Amino acid sequence: MRASEQSHRLPESDVSSGVGLAGLLGLAAWILFCRNYAPIADTLGLPGPHAPMSGPFASLAAMVFTAGPMVVWSLLVDKVHLRPSTGIDWTSVRPRDETLPVSSVKLIGLWATWAIIAGFYCLGRWYWDGQYQFAMQVLSLALVPMLVLSIPYVIWLDRRMIEPRDHAWHFGAMLLAREAYDPDEVKKHWRAWAIKGFFGAFMISILPGGFQQVVEADFTVLAQNPAQFAWTLIALLFVVDVQLGTVGYLVTFRPLDAHIRSGNPFLAGWVAALLCYPPFVFGFMGGEGIIAYEVYTPGWTHWFAGNPLLLGLWGAMLVFLTAIYAWATVAFGIRFSNLTYRGVLTNGPYRFTRHPAYISKNLFWWLSVLPFLVSADGSIVDVIRNTFFLGVTSAIYYWRARTEEAHLLAEDPKYRAYYDWMQQHGLITAPLARMLRKFRPRGPIIAQPAE
Repeated sequence: MRASEQSHRLPESDVSSGVGLAGLLGLAAWILFCRNYAPIADTLGLPGPHAPMSGPFASLAAMVFTAGPMVVWSLLVDKVHLRPSTGIDWTSVRPRDETLPVSSVKLIGLWATWAIIAGFYCLGRWYWDGQYQFAMQVLSLALVPMLVLSIPYVIWLDRRMIEPRDHAWHFGAMLLAREAYDPDEVKKHWRAWAIKGFFGAFMISILPGGFQQVVEADFTVLAQNPAQFAWTLIALLFVVDVQLGTVGYLVTFRPLDAHIRSGNPFLAGWVAALLCYPPFVFGFMGGEGIIAYEVYTPGWTHWFAGNPLLLGLWGAMLVFLTAIYAWATVAFGIRFSNLTYRGVLTNGPYRFTRHPAYISKNLFWWLSVLPFLVSADGSIVDVIRNTFFLGVTSAIYYWRARTEEAHLLAEDPKYRAYYDWMQQHGLITAPLARMLRKFRPRGPIIAQPAE
């Protein structure tokens, strides 16, 4: 194919549309089962409470019904385990005695990593308060199975890997100081595990709340209240986002081609991302943070109260934006996670813009908060502050987007081709790119790698 023809063709996505859809269907089936558990238990004469299954461990079990169909689809339909990017050669299995020394070093590296992350959880006071207590309970229960199952998994995988001396091995070699190791590989190891450790605990911690709200919701009553109906649908879409996103952080197995190939090496990327999550966000964004933008802002339900039509239309718009946000996560399948490169995604909403989640999330905030409308307790100063600081928040997300692009542009020629295609043909990106080119040179931001 000619270069000119390639430039007009959208690069093929490393993640198919089917894998995310399979997970979505599995999650929907579990939610329906949990909502209707009472009549099911009555029919089958099951012991225990006959009520909707809305507890925290029901939300945790939802991940099994979400991840299972995605794994099956990935292996049987997409056949991701056969891709060269896995680094696995299934036709050549080394003798166990040959790879066992490598596996032993790798296991030491993994176990030491988990111990350090556990120490970080221990030191972080916020991990033992509020919603994080559930995450700590889950991870504590998972620790022994992780330690036990890691042994046969690593030994089995190393016999099939083309190069079993991966990032974890280099960290183990550094700890043992018996073999030569690459410091850059150790850095890559810790970037990946810092991402999984930090965001994994956060995602687990927020599973129960939205799940309970959706399972217990009475949609027949909510249908009479457009605002509450919209908020419940938004909660449902956030459950979709959180469930699939959590699976993405936890299911990072190489045979599924879902391993983290690299964590973002740019310090700016880490700063921009961490500012948006607890505990950092509590002192920075929203509430009483430095850039609080919801001071004396009662929001859209207040300003449109008494007008059911306008409430319904505005609520539908917010639901639509949240649906785009959830779709952006579903499109990743089992590869969703912040600050990582795990292949290139070019389908779903990413066919229209490189950052559909950030665009939809920020539009949602502007339209739901309405920072330029304050209650009688506020003043014109609050209007200025709210509008300015929500603008700052949107700027932070733009900063995140640019650092992510810098990371991916450096990692994969396919992403560079996707970037160029979107600049020319993206339904949303192309017009914005033409406008921005009038004000600044084309290209990613300049950032310094994190050390």
